[in-house]
Amino acid sequence: MKITVHGTRQGPIMETNKKKEIWSWVRAILIAVLVAWLIRHFIFSNYIVRGESMMPTLQDGNRLVVDKIGYRIGEPKRFDVIVFHATETDDYVKRVIGLPGDTIAYRNDRLYINGKPVNEPFLNRYKKNLPEGEYLTQNFNLKELTGTTRVPEGKIWVMGDNRRNSVDSRVFGFVDEKEVVGKVDLRWWPVSEMGPIRR
Repeated sequence: MKITVHGTRQGPIMETNKKKEIWSWVRAILIAVLVAWLIRHFIFSNYIVRGESMMPTLQDGNRLVVDKIGYRIGEPKRFDVIVFHATETDDYVKRVIGLPGDTIAYRNDRLYINGKPVNEPFLNRYKKNLPEGEYLTQNFNLKELTGTTRVPEGKIWVMGDNRRNSVDSRVFGFVDEKEVVGKVDLRWWPVSEMGPIRR
């Protein structure tokens, strides 16, 4: 009698415990998926570099972490490397060169912002390998390319570090700040080059 009674009382308890454990696992997995989705869509995102327009800073196949929340509370800064919606289907990675209100010109391979020379140390690796007398960035100013002398409000001017092989603002013009996905914070692949992307 005792054994039979014990068995009938334990059966439902064990079944309930199993259901609780299964539900606990399902709930944990659902929460993890939700957190990952929130992080991916609102905080950070993963991108793979395709092409050579940002060499030598970024190489084809590099995997990047993009901070998507920073520009919601702040604004792009000069020389930030950013990802933005270039078309309905394509996102580009480029470097911010001009900010709203800036005049931009290149003369003798030197950047001038608002009439003052500005160093671009991230280009030094390319420049030192150029034949003598050749320029990495050809001469231009905003007026020649866009018909306006300054970067309009709400827009930025972007360029690839590989100036001789980059489709950038010199081709498609200003980028609307609303199209910016975020700032490239980290390269995580390949592991040998893992680290922050410097301005």
